[in-house]
Parts: sequence; C-alpha cells; structure tokens
Amino acid sequence: MCLAIPSKVVSIEGSTAVLETMGVQREASLDLMREEVCAGDFVLLHAGFVMTKINKDDALESLRFYAQMIEGADT
Repeated sequence: MCLAIPSKVVSIEGSTAVLETMGVQREASLDLMREEVCAGDFVLLHAGFVMTKINKDDALESLRFYAQMIEGADT
C-alpha cells in the first residue's frame, strides 16, 4: 500500500521544495510535477517526491484524519 501525505509548500528553490507536514519540515523533489507549484500550495508527498497539487480543504481534512489516527495509536 502506498501513502501520500498532504503537505504545504513553504518555499521552492530550483526543483526542490521545502514542505511542512504536521509541524515537520522536509525537502522534496518537484521533478515529477507537470503543473506549477508555489509557496502556500498544498501537495501530496510520496517517497520524497511531490506528486500533485491538491485542494486546501481536502488537505486539511486529510491531515485532521491523520492526526486522529496518530492520537488513537498512542493509547
């Protein structure tokens, strides 16, 4: 099973983006993207690559779901 994580683009330099996911920042490659990505956009991150842009509301809903799963795993 593959899991792509919704992340917010913090900054872009060349073909590398800095993304924030649930308070954690990481770098990811934009090499697989065909559409323009800008700081502030929400994207799906998988295996170090940005896969596609997504709607902000959908991203935030997914992140809330992930937070609930993490919270449930701690019990």
